Amino acid sequence: MEAGSWAPRRWPCPPRIVLLALASVLSSLLSSGQARVYSRCELARVLQDFGLEGYRGYSLADWICLAYFASGFNTGAVDHEADGSTNSGIFQINSRKWCKNLNPNVPNLCQMYCSDLLNPNLKDTVICAMKITQDPQGLGSWEAWRHHCQGKDLSDWVDGCEL
Repeated sequence: MEAGSWAPRRWPCPPRIVLLALASVLSSLLSSGQARVYSRCELARVLQDFGLEGYRGYSLADWICLAYFASGFNTGAVDHEADGSTNSGIFQINSRKWCKNLNPNVPNLCQMYCSDLLNPNLKDTVICAMKITQDPQGLGSWEAWRHHCQGKDLSDWVDGCEL
């Protein structure tokens, strides 16, 4: 080897970014492999146990309706938006504001990775959804809820469920 021929290797991206991207992809793959599609009543019981019945004035039926129209009750649902953001999990929470994906310049108001929202146990998802609902728009923050649930009789969403 000639003297002076060795030079430090230049990375196309900083190593920390590469590791973050890799961790995010792996986490997403692992989480989506464990995705779960809840039944209507099963989800109603889980969300009731997390205290969503009556939270900020919204009924359990509001939350069930939202989950159905957002993701079809699928915890592993991920939708990619044209602006590069993603909607993740059973409530399709967006990475533009609420969770962290690969873009380090987002507010991440829920203080979690978007891949955390794909977990079938729903704890992180419910914590983030509660934070979103504290926003002045409440459940109106979700287009799916505004278009399909708001102002409608939602009693059928929990009818027959043993709550």
